[in-house]
Amino acid sequence: MKMLTITVNVYSKSNHFVESDPMFKINRQTDYAVRVILALAKRGRTTRVSTAEIQQEMLIPKAFMTRIVAQLAHAKLLNTFPGRDGGLTLPCAASKITLRDVVEAFEGPILLSECMQTKSEDDCPFRTNCPVRSKWGRVQVAMLREMASITFEDLVKESHSISLAAPSIV
Repeated sequence: MKMLTITVNVYSKSNHFVESDPMFKINRQTDYAVRVILALAKRGRTTRVSTAEIQQEMLIPKAFMTRIVAQLAHAKLLNTFPGRDGGLTLPCAASKITLRDVVEAFEGPILLSECMQTKSEDDCPFRTNCPVRSKWGRVQVAMLREMASITFEDLVKESHSISLAAPSIV
């Protein structure tokens, strides 16, 4: 089952941490897919890059790479070229590919709450008279709009100003 989750930290009345409840989380494969597109975007649309080079640069386990590339190609978010001189390229400018494109290619439609996908009164008896549903809708629209506004061109520019050094393994 595909699920996008956010972690919610629960605090007591005295402001002491009680628990962490994962509710909304992008899965590891989606995170790796974002890394693949970022690696390609950093090189420009026409540069072919081998999967091995991306794996090493972005610390992606080989076991994930084949599935991720296949799924990104199926979603038309990258082009694949087989053979000795093959590799991967972006199908369009990095400014045309958004974070939302990649996340939805792996997670499916993003719903903040199940009540956002109800189709009839049978699904939820409070559907038409629920003050919470409309708020979830506003938050969902804001999140989707923000994800759609973040292009891989933006991420490349930002990556130039921060260090993407691989974390040290202790």
